[in-house]
Amino acid sequence: MVAVIGDIHGCFYTLLSLIEKLEGDYPEAEIYLVGDMIDRGKHSCEVIDFVKEKNLKFTPGNHEYMFYHYFNTPHSLFAEAWFSNGAEFTLKSYENRFERIDEHLQYIIQAPLFYNLKDCFISHAGISFYYQSILTPEILSDDKKLDEILRMDIGEPYSILWSRDNLMNIGKLQIVGHTRMYEPKFIKEKNVLYIDTAAISGNKLSAAIAENNSVIEIVSVPTISADLY
Repeated sequence: MVAVIGDIHGCFYTLLSLIEKLEGDYPEAEIYLVGDMIDRGKHSCEVIDFVKEKNLKFTPGNHEYMFYHYFNTPHSLFAEAWFSNGAEFTLKSYENRFERIDEHLQYIIQAPLFYNLKDCFISHAGISFYYQSILTPEILSDDKKLDEILRMDIGEPYSILWSRDNLMNIGKLQIVGHTRMYEPKFIKEKNVLYIDTAAISGNKLSAAIAENNSVIEIVSVPTISADLY
C-alpha cells in the first residue's frame, strides 16, 4: 500500500497537515510525491528540507528540473523557462540560507524519474501516448531500459516531466501530477489517476491511497493560507 501526494508547490504547512492525516489514517502506507514540490508558494526550501529529513520518496517534476538547470546549465531551455514559472518565490524562500541550494539541487537530481511498483506506476507527468509504438511490454517491465528511453526525451513536450498529452495505458495504474485538476480525475480507459488538485491555487492538496493497482481512497486537506502569496 502506498500514499501518493500531488503537486505541493511550496505549500509546506498544507503538506504537514496532509502528512499528519495520512500517518494517522494509513500508518502502513509508504509515502511518495509526484514532484513539483517547489515554486509559486512561500515555502519551497522548507518543503525540500522536510522531504529530505523524512526521507520521503519522490519523482522530480519539471519545476525541480528547471531549478536544477538554472544553476547548472543556465543557458538551457529548462533554465530559461524557470523565471516564468515561479522562480522568484523559490529564491525568496532561500534568503539567508543560499548555502542550502546546492545540497538541495544534488538531492533533487539523484531522484528517479519514476517508481514502477506493484501497487502503481508513479511519475510526474506520466507516459505519453507518443510512446505507444516504442514501449513494448518487455521494455515496460525493464526499469533500466525504460529509464534510458525516457531520459533521451526529457526536455520534449511529451516527456515524463512535461506531457499534457493523452497518456498511454501501460497495463497498470499510473498516478501522476502536473496537469491541474480541482478534483482528482481517473481516466478508466487509460488507467490513469491525476492527483494535482491545485493546492497552490488555494484549493487542496491530495493523496491517493493505492494497493495492487487500485485506488483505495483519496485523502485531501484544504490549502493553508499561510502557504500562499
